[in-house]
Amino acid sequence: MLLSRTLNIGILAHVDAGKTSLTERLLFDTGAIGRLGSVDTGDTCTDTGELERQRGITIRSAVASFTVGDTQVNLLDTPGHSDFAAEVERALGVLDGAVLLLSAVEGVQARTRVLMKTLRRLRLPTLLFINKIDRTGARDEALLADIRRLLAPVAVPMTSVTGLGTARADAVPYALEDRRVRARIAEVVAEADESILAQLVGPGPGGREQAGTAADGPEPTADRLRTALADRTADGSLHPVYFGSALGGQGVGALIEGMVRLIPPAPIGTGTEPRGTVFAVHQPPNGERTAHIRLYAGALRPRQQIALHRAAPDGARETLTGRITSLEVVGRAPGDGGPLAPGQIGVIRGLPGIRTGDRLGAAGDAPAEHTLFPSPTLETLVRARQPARAAALRAALLALADQDPLLQARPAPDGATSVLLHGEVQKEIIAATLRQEHGIEAEFAPSRVVCVERPSGVGEACEEIARRGHTGPWATVGLRVEPGARGSGPVFTYETELGALPHGFHQAVEETALATLHRGPHGLAVTDCRVVLTRSGFVGPLSTAGDFRAITPVVLRRALDRAGTRVYEPYHAFEAELPLTALAPVTARLAALGAELAETSGGRHSWLVSGSLPARRVQEFQGLLPGLTHGEGVWTSHPSGDRPVRGPVREAAAASPWAREGSG
Repeated sequence: MLLSRTLNIGILAHVDAGKTSLTERLLFDTGAIGRLGSVDTGDTCTDTGELERQRGITIRSAVASFTVGDTQVNLLDTPGHSDFAAEVERALGVLDGAVLLLSAVEGVQARTRVLMKTLRRLRLPTLLFINKIDRTGARDEALLADIRRLLAPVAVPMTSVTGLGTARADAVPYALEDRRVRARIAEVVAEADESILAQLVGPGPGGREQAGTAADGPEPTADRLRTALADRTADGSLHPVYFGSALGGQGVGALIEGMVRLIPPAPIGTGTEPRGTVFAVHQPPNGERTAHIRLYAGALRPRQQIALHRAAPDGARETLTGRITSLEVVGRAPGDGGPLAPGQIGVIRGLPGIRTGDRLGAAGDAPAEHTLFPSPTLETLVRARQPARAAALRAALLALADQDPLLQARPAPDGATSVLLHGEVQKEIIAATLRQEHGIEAEFAPSRVVCVERPSGVGEACEEIARRGHTGPWATVGLRVEPGARGSGPVFTYETELGALPHGFHQAVEETALATLHRGPHGLAVTDCRVVLTRSGFVGPLSTAGDFRAITPVVLRRALDRAGTRVYEPYHAFEAELPLTALAPVTARLAALGAELAETSGGRHSWLVSGSLPARRVQEFQGLLPGLTHGEGVWTSHPSGDRPVRGPVREAAAASPWAREGSG
């Protein structure tokens, strides 16, 4: 059968909600696989890595496909654990829609709320699947109320449940041809669709609309309601809800119909030049690197020469050119030989330097880099247990960072490597990966939050060095330090005339200046600043690059002292749902820990408190919350940037390993 369209749909959820099980069920019920895999037995289609099978969790996004009629659906099974936010972030960037899973037993969980906020902000078409209706303790109407209160105000149930919480549980699709069913669903859809509202609500006395009066036109037909559901799902203003069980298969057929009917494919880009995004890179030890790419316009073929673009850490654009040696289109038989078309996902080989996040297309057309989830806030120092393997450890970590750009690695003192993390589970996965795939036993220092310094003002300094017995300076360096744009990182630039110094001397000054910024006046990395070379001089042929490497740190540290720096620490945005009697003790404790309270709402059944808290205090407060709320408090938090440290900086600065270990 000729396929006329492709949908790329992500499966997202809080950990253990059943994403991988649902993926297996979707593939099995549509005939894509002949038997159901199990997370418990480690034989699922998408969790192919040894670590994923051992731990029963998804670590890397995986792609599998099935067909329904003339539609090919590419499923991206994404990690549920918050430590792997980078994987989820990249998946969202290439999706046409999403299915967000909830457990009918556990209900709305912390990670569910974070994911849904992101999906709604992107207005990405999203269906909700309430899994595990056959489990004891499963809920339906009460859970729908929680969803409308905490996740999505306009949540439209598309199935009803019989035998809830028993082995006989089943999900029955609502029949829109039934007038009573249609009326109930239309009332919910009308909250997001004005045309449906106009049919349900007529003009009342004095020209005001009043529910219950005769409508302007006939009540919505089943077809009209289906159209409204599709339109409002497509623009992200309402969210269809399906009940079911991934393990038992109940309700999955209705979900499949909803995915194909309610989620539209992305429009095909204009022009013949190929445009796309690399969203996953895999490279086994001693194996060839492969990359998953989503195409938006043009076409890709084997042996085609392409150019990929990326943003360098200093904000400059970098370009990688190469030739595709092999191309596999997801969902197509191997060796098919056809091109990769817009909307499709392909696996390409032949570009050793390809990285996650690379953009295919003209450099000027590449979309601006964006981050849906904040950067990691934890840092650890990693050392090889056998010092002779320090270089191999660093190489392995850099290779892992190529597959996950938010896993930043850099040299640290005494053969160690500094690694940025999202959480402790990620640290465990990295350690196991190093051991199993690279044969390296590594030791990790305790994780600390990442604090940084930023210049408070502008400072300048200049220094000359001369050698005994010679007149005139052998090396002259003048530098100015000034604040840069937030997120720009450290940037080195010039005010001196081009060619005033030989290239090797320029390079020595720039490299040494950037290395010196690894440790500022407070012992932390200095970021978001501009270092400007304002003066330079040398004596040829007597001056050497070593002279400039020796003098640059002295000048830069003096300029930083004159500019002054301020320490910034990471914060978490939080929401705490509290019982009525716990508001006072909880807010008092939060204030004592340095929280900034933003809003308090509710008061009828519970309180919802939101605000921000220093990241170093989050774990401490999470340990206190059960005692303060008699076990009834619900806490949700996620990284939300950084802020200046209030009061003495010693406690916050000590949270960074660079404050104690020094710079590389």
